[in-house]
Amino acid sequence: MKVAPMQQEEADGSFWAPRACLRNPMSETFEAAMLLDRAVAHHLVGNRDEAARLILQTDREDIRAFTETLWGPKTANPDQPTYIRWRSVPDLPEPAEEDLDRKRMPNRSDKNAIVVRWGRHCVYCGVPLIRSAVPKALQAAYPSLRIWGPSNRNAEQHAAFQLMWMQFDHVVPHSRGGRTDIENVVVTCAPCNYGQGDCMLEELGLIDPRSRPGVRTSWDGLERMLIDG
Repeated sequence: MKVAPMQQEEADGSFWAPRACLRNPMSETFEAAMLLDRAVAHHLVGNRDEAARLILQTDREDIRAFTETLWGPKTANPDQPTYIRWRSVPDLPEPAEEDLDRKRMPNRSDKNAIVVRWGRHCVYCGVPLIRSAVPKALQAAYPSLRIWGPSNRNAEQHAAFQLMWMQFDHVVPHSRGGRTDIENVVVTCAPCNYGQGDCMLEELGLIDPRSRPGVRTSWDGLERMLIDG
């Protein structure tokens, strides 16, 4: 998906200045991660009612609306070009399809190595990340709640899990000749990944995330949910 160019005066230097991410994250996302961590802790000791309450509490419309500004229909999000600032850059690669890496996505071993290398926070905006296996496990444990459904539609998913959904993203897009290897693939949140589409960093004014170290914290991605029992 190529983001359409937006009309902006070239004199607006601050608008086109290099930036780390498409949109700075909301504090509410980090708060939701903390509450979901508590939800899993309660679930693992059998406090299902409290776990369910916290899961419901973090399915917030403001978080969903944030995701929509980067990964949603432009007609419903008129401010989207404020964040997805595409500009034309000459002489960027446009390889023929037959020249693309035949390996489209990293395998499990590569994914594990990428997580070890970059941690469990988005390399662009820094929000905590959660693999889809975690909300899937919670959905099985709490079938009456909206946690993780078969559709990728934001309106049909739990807002916080959808935003923090761990992606394995090509820095140089696969469609632009990027390799599917641990040198070119990083971990991102869903909005940062889908918001960039198949654009090059230069077209969006983004700083290469590989130029800075990954965020390292005690955040475990709620992975302990997957080893219960």
